[in-house]
Amino acid sequence: MGGSVSCCNSPSDKPQNLEKEVELEECPCTTEDVSEDTGTYLQHISDRELPDELVQETNPSDHPRASTLFFNKSQTDVQEKRKSFYINDTSPGLLTRKYSSCSTIFLDNSTVSQPNLKTTVKCVALAIYYHIKNRDSSRSLDIFDEKKHPLSHEKVADDYYAVNPEHRLVYGFIRTLFSSAQLTAECAIVTLVYLERLLTYAEMDICPSNWKRIVLGAILLASKVWDDQAVWNVDYCQILKEITVEDVNEMERQFLELLQFNINVPASVYAKYYFDLRLLADNNNFAFPLEPLSNKQAKKLEAISRLCEDQYKDLNKSFLRRSASADNLSAIKNTKAVLS
Repeated sequence: MGGSVSCCNSPSDKPQNLEKEVELEECPCTTEDVSEDTGTYLQHISDRELPDELVQETNPSDHPRASTLFFNKSQTDVQEKRKSFYINDTSPGLLTRKYSSCSTIFLDNSTVSQPNLKTTVKCVALAIYYHIKNRDSSRSLDIFDEKKHPLSHEKVADDYYAVNPEHRLVYGFIRTLFSSAQLTAECAIVTLVYLERLLTYAEMDICPSNWKRIVLGAILLASKVWDDQAVWNVDYCQILKEITVEDVNEMERQFLELLQFNINVPASVYAKYYFDLRLLADNNNFAFPLEPLSNKQAKKLEAISRLCEDQYKDLNKSFLRRSASADNLSAIKNTKAVLS
């Protein structure tokens, strides 16, 4: 019949329909993925980012819940030290640590906002030492190679890439830069954050052949970001006589590019590195200096505690007023209900 519609398809139409069904199944499209204005798929920025669990594992310098790299690398040596102390039945930390008594109270003046400079620099140097000693490989870049870009007039040894520096050598190098440039303890913590961020982003290792230039680049960047009065690049050339301003500028530029220009350090990440450094110091018997409580400090603590106590009383009174007014309001409502 001319007006009837047949429900049967010819054999040649079946493969085309099957192909269309397969294409639709392979490329599903929902109304949520299509923009009403353009009709095309617009991917949200959160969909392009890595899952939070993967980011935490790969970028510990960006997320406070991820464990710091230096603390993980130090655990092997710390366990060996504890075993030796257990075998020899000695613990040097217990002999040198100060304890409070009835007549004297010792306080640790190092806080997360004002760390102790000497001890913090020593702990940062120890963290870098563990990075070099317990590295997985020796991946590096030419811009950080000390053989190609020397920092001093002294001749670099032929086996410079194989001999690990001692902790006191790393500490001496960092202490010289910090004392000459008059940098703060907070800058040392940010330096360590930038160093581990560089190792993570660039997928490289800090080793005997590049540790000085990597540390210099991290200190240079941290001093400009953190301190209000930044040190000029030419000032570092006066501290390290062999290096030139052009070399420092190029190293700083490549350092920033490897960091993907991510110089942000959240407060939670900074606090995590500070407390991990304190724990590292405790594991290696680097006690933060304790000072006896003075009369001035005692009066200050007493004034602060009195102020907090007064504020607590005022809050308690306001809470009681609000609760009393609420009770009165409910009583009035109950009275009106009874009278009605």
